[in-house]
This record gives sequence, structure tokens and C-alpha cells, in this order.
Amino acid sequence: MEQRHIPPFPAWPDVASDLVATAAGRAPADLVLIGARVVLVQTREVIEGWQVALRHGRFAYVGPDASHCIGPDTEIEDIGGRYLIPGLCDGHMHIESGMLTPAEFARAVIPHGTTSMFTDPHEIANVFGLRGVRLMHDEALMQPVNIWTQMPSCAPSAPGLETTGYEIGPEDVADAMGWPGIIGLGEMMNFPGVVNGSQQMLAEIAETQKAGKTVGGHYASPDLGPAFHAYVAGGPADDHEGTCEDDAVARMRQGMRSMIRLGSAWFDIESQITAITERGLDPRNMILCTDDCHSGTLVHEGHMNRAVRHAIACGCEPLVALQMATINTATHFGLEREIGQIAPGRRADMIVTSDLSALPIERVYARGRKVAEGGVCLAECPHLDWPADTRGSVHLGKVLEAADFEIAAPASAAEVRVRVIGVVENQAPTEALEAVLPVMAGVIEGRDGVAQIALVERHRGTGQVVNAFVSGFGYGPGMAMASTVAHDSHHMIVVGTDRAMMARAANRLAEVGGGVTVWKDGAELALVELPIAGLMSDSPAAEVAAKAQAMVAAMEVCGCTLNNAYMQHSLLALVVIPSLRISDLGLVDVTRFALTDLIVEPHV
Repeated sequence: MEQRHIPPFPAWPDVASDLVATAAGRAPADLVLIGARVVLVQTREVIEGWQVALRHGRFAYVGPDASHCIGPDTEIEDIGGRYLIPGLCDGHMHIESGMLTPAEFARAVIPHGTTSMFTDPHEIANVFGLRGVRLMHDEALMQPVNIWTQMPSCAPSAPGLETTGYEIGPEDVADAMGWPGIIGLGEMMNFPGVVNGSQQMLAEIAETQKAGKTVGGHYASPDLGPAFHAYVAGGPADDHEGTCEDDAVARMRQGMRSMIRLGSAWFDIESQITAITERGLDPRNMILCTDDCHSGTLVHEGHMNRAVRHAIACGCEPLVALQMATINTATHFGLEREIGQIAPGRRADMIVTSDLSALPIERVYARGRKVAEGGVCLAECPHLDWPADTRGSVHLGKVLEAADFEIAAPASAAEVRVRVIGVVENQAPTEALEAVLPVMAGVIEGRDGVAQIALVERHRGTGQVVNAFVSGFGYGPGMAMASTVAHDSHHMIVVGTDRAMMARAANRLAEVGGGVTVWKDGAELALVELPIAGLMSDSPAAEVAAKAQAMVAAMEVCGCTLNNAYMQHSLLALVVIPSLRISDLGLVDVTRFALTDLIVEPHV
């Protein structure tokens, strides 16, 4: 694996003597902040009038009077009675879901106060394997904020139920554990594998624990019986797939951190934070995260600041909500000496705000430098020189035609009962539905809100198309939407009510190298180009967000009224979340982790 030299942020031992000298008054600080109401999440206090002295990008002194730290060249900033809070941490997220590279993702979220992220690049791992993870890891380390990488654990997410561009194994995990920016193992999505004692899954967990790092969890099942307990015994230390209060309680009782998320389409905070606000459980075992946020959300609504505000709106005390987005996250990943609180020795990541509930992000500091003010990113976010072949990952093998999307009916059938993937608004799980559909000229047709869905193989150019049905989007006639973002195997998902439009949409993405496109009545309504791995753009976040917003508007023109339905579209191939999904191998019943037939029964 190619290694790149990336200068690290100075470690505490390298600057400890200077920090001590500054705190003692023997050496001047680089920057002193005065006139602040300092929020100490470590004690859940707000201290009026404390002052903060910084040296080498770290806190040297935090206390009532920092005048002894001021020298002739020390910069002094008056906060004017506003609050000084720690920079926000996202405990679980996927940069690729923002449609942006790490550099552009950082540029988008820095003005929102996010200064630390724990990212799992398993999207690109499915396309380019360990090499793709390394590219994400390296660009992450180049940023002015802290982006730690979790080594993806599951590519494929469910062996035997999907085919990926590359696979990840224990030897890859062992290799990555020595990289400077690796913080642990990404979400262990193959929970049946862990429960059933898969030696590969347990070996990956073992390699992570041997390295003294954190194992991420993903238990996407409502079953909290022996299977859940077996999963916890397998080593995952957190979980973000809970959707109700009982899920959060069960995880915390078993020694896990319950990560509750607010992404672009996952609204799981309100239903779980009651474990703290009403049942009174210890809040230090709960962490806020986003999981998946697309660029439109990042640019127009926010990132972790949005999640904290939402938690407060759901009844959480502001200081408790801030703990869930700062010190709780830092402690979970073993970084409480580095981030997550305003205290000596830690990285000087902090936010200036005038209101702890509304949480306007007025000024942001990262590693002692002002990186944003008034919603504008002031920091340079360096780009990696992405290899040319990472921009050519869509291989269909042929030009697709309408006939490729036909679903043949059994001979002589006039109607057919079929299984249908049911989309659930603002939730990752789907429903396993059935519908009776008409047959015309030997081909099954959708009706009454039931559209077609196709999974088009795009890694090896096989020309393979798997067809099925989906409901819940509300699409009208003559439309199609295609995306090379198709969690987690990242083939191509095409949903439509017109097979000719489905073919044109798929071919369009092959032409531009990946992305998302929406078509209706023979015309392309929107296109978001994602040339890097078919997942990301290195264009500025605002530009990508504008195209993403146009995509959402185009979906509405086609009849869709769901909140952020693009996220639902992109997860229809995620074969580790119940109940019914599609893969390049067929229709998947995730409750049984088995392939299932599309046709239930014909009607003559």
C-alpha cells in the first residue's frame, strides 16, 4: 500500500514543556480569550468570566485569570460575554454520503462547528477496497480539523447476498490498524455473522482489539433476545441502528454506547433520547451522530449543530446535549486527553456562541486557529490528487435498453402477486409488502404507486440487471431515477415507472462516470455528477448542494413528497437492514438473510 507523508498535528509530548511553561507564566501564550462564559462539559458547568490561554494549538491554561500567560506578542480576543463551548464531534458518519471528498466535506461542516469526525469509508471500500480506504484516510489527515478513520469491516456487508467491487478481510484490517489516522473498526454490519460465530468477522474484531482500538457496531434488528446479547459479546462497543427507547436502553445496559442519529433522512433522536430525559439513565453513555448527511443538508441546515439543537428541542438539557456531542464521543474513542472538552493539554477546538439552546455558530476554532466566522470557512482544506482511475468506475458492459428492465410473467398469467420493497419515510428499515400486479404482453407492470426497481451491476461490466418492485415514493408515469450511490455494494439503483427512461438514466450515469440523475418524459430534469468512485465530487460543497437540491426538486416534479427520499433510494440495496432489499444476486429477505423469489404466485 502506497504511503504518503502527512505532517501530523504535534503530539502532546512534543509540546508538553511549553504548555507547562505557559500555564505557569514562564512563557507567553499564542492566544488568550477573555470575557467568556466557559462551558465545562466535564462537570456540566458554565463558568462566568474565565479566560483561556492557547499554545501550539492546545489549551495551556483555563481559569479565572490568564494575565500571567500574556506576553508582548500574545494575541488577545474578547469574547464579549458569549459562551465558549468545545468543538462538536460526530461519533459515526460516512463522508461519501455527503457526495463530497473529505476536503470539501470539511469545508462544508467547519462553519457549523464540527471539529472532530469519526468516519467509516466503507462506501469507497466496496468500490476500490483497501486502496480506496487509504485515499480517504490520507485526505482526511490533510484537513485543519480532526478526521479519524474507522477501518471498514464489511465489504461485502453480507457475504453471499451481494457482490462488491472489492472485498475486505482480516489481513486488511490488521494492515490498516498501523496507519496514523485509524481509530478503530467501522460498523460491524454483518451482525448475523458475529452472532453465528463467523471466524472472519471475529478475526477482524480481534485484530482491532489487539491494536487497542474501538469496534463500531451495527445491530439492525428489533430482536433484543439472545441474538442481541451474542452480538454484544462479540465485541462491538457502540450501536447507531436503534429506533426506539427500548433499543437505546438495551444497548446502554449491555455496556455499549447508544449512538442516536439525525441525518438527512434518519430521525432517530426523538424516539430514543427519552431514555435520558424521561427514564433518567446516565447520559454519558449516549452519543449524538449523523450517520448520513447529503450536501444539501450540510450547506443549508447544518451538521452536528443541527443534531444538538434537535436533541434540545426534544427535551434534552443543553449541557447534556453538548456532552453527547463532545466529551461522550471523545471518551468512547479513548481521546478524552485530546478532544471533547476545554481543559489543559487538549486540542484547542472550540466554538463561540451567544445561546446554548439556539446554538448559533458565530466563531469556530480548530487546533487554536480561527477556522470559521459568521458561517464562512476561513481555513484551507487541501485536496488529495485523486488517481485518474478513481474517476472511471462505472462499467455497464453494454448500452442498456428498455427490454433490460422487463420482468417476465409466468406463462398464461393475467395477474401476478409479487413481493414489493416498501419505503418508510425518515427510517432506514423497509417493509416487506406484497401486491397483485397486471401482466401485459407477458411482462409484469407496476400500478397504484408500485414502481419498478433495478440493480444494475457496474463494477465488472457484466451487463447484469436484477429487476423488482418498490412502493412509497409516489412517482407518477414516465419517470426514472438512477444512482451509483447504492449502499453498500454501490452498483447502480434505478427506480422508475417507464422502462425506456430507466435505460436512459442508467446509460447517462455510465457516460458521466457516476452520480444521480432524474428523468421524466424523455428529458433529464437533474444531474449530480459524482465522478470519484461514482460516490463523490471534489467540486465545492455549495455547487454540489445546489445540484442536490435540484435533484430533490426533480423528484418532487415526478410525484415524490417524502422527506429526503434520495437517501431512501440510495439504501434500497443495503442488505443488512430489514426487511426487504435488492442486490445483484436478487431480492433479499433481510429478516432471514436469504434470497427470496420476486413472484409469490401467478393468477390466471
